[in-house]
Amino acid sequence: MKRAVIIGAGQGGTALFRMLMNMEHIQVMAVYDIHSSAPGIVEAEKYGVKIGSNWREIRNAQVDFIFESTGNPEVLTELRKTISPQTMIVPSQLARLFYSLMKEKDQLIVRLNEQMSIQETILNSTHDGMIAINSNEQILIFNEAAERISGIQAQSAIGRPLFEVMKSSGLPRVMKTQQAEHNRKQQLQNGTSVITTRVPMIEEGRCIGALAVFKDITDIVAMTDQVTDLRNIQTMLEAIIQSSDDAISVVDENGIGLMINPAYTRLTGLQPEEVIGHPATADISEGESMHLQVLETGKAVRGVSLKVGPMKKDVIVNVAPIIVDGQKRGSVGVIHDVSELNFLHGQLEQAKKRIQTLEAKYSFDEIIGTSEEMRVAIEQAKLAASTPATILLRGESGTGKELFAHAIHSESQRKHHSFVRVNCAALSEQLLESELFGYEEGAFSGAKRGGKRGLFEEADHGSIFLDELGELSSMMQAKLLRVLQEQEIIRVGGTKPISINVRVIAATNVNLEKAIAEGRFREDLYYRLNKFPISIPPLRERMNDLELLAMHLLRKLNKDYGRYVQSISREAVDYLSDYNWPGNVRELENVLARTMIYMEPASRRVDIQHLPPLFSEGKIKSYIPKRPTWEKEGTLQEQLNTYEKSLIINTLERYQGNRTKAAKSLGISIRSLYYKMEKYHIA
Repeated sequence: MKRAVIIGAGQGGTALFRMLMNMEHIQVMAVYDIHSSAPGIVEAEKYGVKIGSNWREIRNAQVDFIFESTGNPEVLTELRKTISPQTMIVPSQLARLFYSLMKEKDQLIVRLNEQMSIQETILNSTHDGMIAINSNEQILIFNEAAERISGIQAQSAIGRPLFEVMKSSGLPRVMKTQQAEHNRKQQLQNGTSVITTRVPMIEEGRCIGALAVFKDITDIVAMTDQVTDLRNIQTMLEAIIQSSDDAISVVDENGIGLMINPAYTRLTGLQPEEVIGHPATADISEGESMHLQVLETGKAVRGVSLKVGPMKKDVIVNVAPIIVDGQKRGSVGVIHDVSELNFLHGQLEQAKKRIQTLEAKYSFDEIIGTSEEMRVAIEQAKLAASTPATILLRGESGTGKELFAHAIHSESQRKHHSFVRVNCAALSEQLLESELFGYEEGAFSGAKRGGKRGLFEEADHGSIFLDELGELSSMMQAKLLRVLQEQEIIRVGGTKPISINVRVIAATNVNLEKAIAEGRFREDLYYRLNKFPISIPPLRERMNDLELLAMHLLRKLNKDYGRYVQSISREAVDYLSDYNWPGNVRELENVLARTMIYMEPASRRVDIQHLPPLFSEGKIKSYIPKRPTWEKEGTLQEQLNTYEKSLIINTLERYQGNRTKAAKSLGISIRSLYYKMEKYHIA
């Protein structure tokens, strides 16, 4: 350590004292000034440094430096004469220069430290890891992000050779090639995969080191996945909006149009360029923009009537705010054509009239008929009523299948529960599905709030009568099959199965076997339904019941038309019996109703002249019995056979080939008729 003495403790000497006191390799031994109150003397005394007024005391002392700060040339001259040549004398001019240089050095050091602090702050505040090496491959920079990603402490890394700290680094290679490497994948020693960029540091054509900047690849992958997810969501939302049958418009937080879908253009008549980029009021003909109201209040509005577009279309709008991270980012509106809603409402009301849930109001006592065919059908139906099996009523239109369904329910253990009737041919597929299975809230436009129970649910623990079953579509057949198999239904728009306990009574006039062969009816559904088939005979096969049916219908029509018809003549009954009745009992009721309308109000009996014509002229002739003919020659038996054959042919023609009626008319069994037809080769 060098020893120094300061002569002159004025302002300059004081500053020099302070500077020397802060230097590690210089020790101030004493401070001299002729004035004991000089500032340098006072400050030196505080530090315990020797002070005095006579500098000559140091003449023989071992001192390395004497700083002359008085500015007096005589003092400098005397010092040079007195002090040993081994002691360096620094004159005041040189001392001031030395002080200035040292002060400037300190300022540079301060600024350098400040710059280094800023640089260190910048390096440590970045999210990317940074490592720099010098030309000797020693680590110069190792920021906090590099610590976090690599798991290596900066204190243990800085100053060490790179290969000892990070063997997989490519920085030595970059220094040799002096070529930058961009976006290279690298795996660190802790297993972390990073994407790194390495660049050489060139100064005056010479490589003085290299720098690597790297990022944890998991962040990039996560960001890529997030962007991909956002794009997928955006694409999906746009596809939903564009494909929706509901008119939709979207505005931003300033009420400027962002998006509309094709349904919006169809409804309002406004093209995208007339709405997108324009204020939300651009589409309003009459009324206030609900978009602006929702953006102002932040609350959704529903069911507001407006007129939109150049045609001033009457609509109802629902608008809701779009909230992102607690901030209003816009609003979305759904627009409904009021005329369409009215039409759908009318359809629904009409459907309600067509489909009604009923209590069974007929019993077996009200089924008219004493013929063998009808008796067998009634007995089968009574037996079916005592079982829980699915019942299939088969018969032509107008034979009374619904009457049988009522009677079966009334006779069963379910008679105290609901009896629901559904005409499967009267509704569209979509409407039938929602009526049968019900729907959840929001399942489709116009769906009731809270949803609606379906007819299967209404019939729980009771019976449901599915008329015209053969008209069901393939989709509805599949859904019905599930109901029969699982005894559960799923509402339209729902996912939760609902268990039910319902007996299904189905009816059809379709030849299901033929429909299966043609691919129009599911075979598996047929076997589910055909557990207990009941065939209801057509009217032409039970003509013995015609008179009873006619009287029953006349009594019913008396109540409807306010008449008092008490009977029907034999001639009228015979005339009616000759007709084939393709419409069965329903057609018979229609004929009797027309008859009663045109009768005199006071008439008490239906005669043949009251009946409307049932046959064309050509058909009437075919019902007139042919006169029996036989060969003029031949044995008695041969002539009897000829007459019998002719009689059978005429009878069959009279009943239009109905063999059951022909056999009854001839007073023989159906088996005997078949035998005689085969005997006489009658086709």
